[in-house]
Amino acid sequence: MFRIGKLQFAASLLALFSLALGTVKVSAQSSEVMGEVRFEGDTQLDRDSGVWIDGNYVGYVKELKGKKKVLLLPGKHQIAVRQAGYSEFTRELVVEPGQVQEVQVAMKLLPGAKTPDVTSELKLTIHPKRAAVFLDGNYVGHASELGGKFHSLEVSPGKHRIKVELPGYRTFETDVDVLVGQKSEMKTELVKGSIEQADTEIRKPQ
Repeated sequence: MFRIGKLQFAASLLALFSLALGTVKVSAQSSEVMGEVRFEGDTQLDRDSGVWIDGNYVGYVKELKGKKKVLLLPGKHQIAVRQAGYSEFTRELVVEPGQVQEVQVAMKLLPGAKTPDVTSELKLTIHPKRAAVFLDGNYVGHASELGGKFHSLEVSPGKHRIKVELPGYRTFETDVDVLVGQKSEMKTELVKGSIEQADTEIRKPQ
């Protein structure tokens, strides 16, 4: 009885080991199918700019690495990098299986763009910190660079529309009315949702 049980136990271990090997093999094959795109930027502004791939927001330049690295199916993909007051940086890439491509982001100031002479300060405390923030319909950065002790957003006095979005969360929108020289703060924590609930700023319209 003991010998049979021992043999059965050994067989079970062998089956589990074979299953584990099979899983690793499939995973390795899957990674060979995808191509990786890496983003680099020379300036802090380049690195904080938002990245859209095929019309969908994926994050900001400097975070797209490690666990958040960008893996894409082979074929053509449209890359767009955005920052308020700067021309949209675009590239069309042909992704090859198992290959790595690097995109060097270089944002250029829009002709005639300038900061207002009179500004107010708006501090944004938002979670998750990688959420995309839009001011009056324009991407102005990710939450972690617009809040905290040393960061804030300079805006012209008056009424503004703030929108905060991140795939997998419900969109947050609010109006703020700031006075000349005023320091204001807005706090919010995004509620979990579905990618299907994302607005057109971060998700390609159907």
